[in-house]
Amino acid sequence: MHKLNFIAGLAIGYVLGARAGRERYEQLKEAAQRLSEKPAVRNTVDSAAQSGWQAASRAAGAVADRAGDRLPGPVAEKLRSVQDRQGKNGAGSDAAA
Repeated sequence: MHKLNFIAGLAIGYVLGARAGRERYEQLKEAAQRLSEKPAVRNTVDSAAQSGWQAASRAAGAVADRAGDRLPGPVAEKLRSVQDRQGKNGAGSDAAA
């Protein structure tokens, strides 16, 4: 009998907790969505992404310069793609920095 009461209590607690958890999750999701729509936040995210690609491009160039022909083909291709992407997205941004 005690096991049955315990299991029933667990089931009820789970259902009530899941409902409260889902509602709180939805609240947090909506707040995050509203925050991400603010221009200042979007500009900061875009700027951080651009800075990340610039750093990745510089690092890829340094690795390619140091390793030269010793890099396996797929690695060399990936380094070229990072450098190419930065060239398309941020042409001239290194010169201004």
